[in-house]
Amino acid sequence: MQVVKLSALPAEATDTYNLIQQGGPYPYQQDSTVFQNREGLLPSCSSGYYHEYTVITPGSSDRGTRRIITGSGGEYFYTGDHYESFQLVDVNS
Repeated sequence: MQVVKLSALPAEATDTYNLIQQGGPYPYQQDSTVFQNREGLLPSCSSGYYHEYTVITPGSSDRGTRRIITGSGGEYFYTGDHYESFQLVDVNS
């Protein structure tokens, strides 16, 4: 899986990361809910391991296609295409 620096993602991804660190409040009711990994693109883990958060898309009238997925082990994944692909986010750079 490709690794990407948080700073290389859209600025709204950093906003979402900061909200996650603060524990919210989140812009959408679906934020912080369990992500099922139905696509099987993330490492296989037990149910409840992953959670999803909306990355705001300017100009979109809905949640758009961008998300950050967190893992209970401290991982962050970004998808800009609504779960079609993921990048592992390096939040330490």
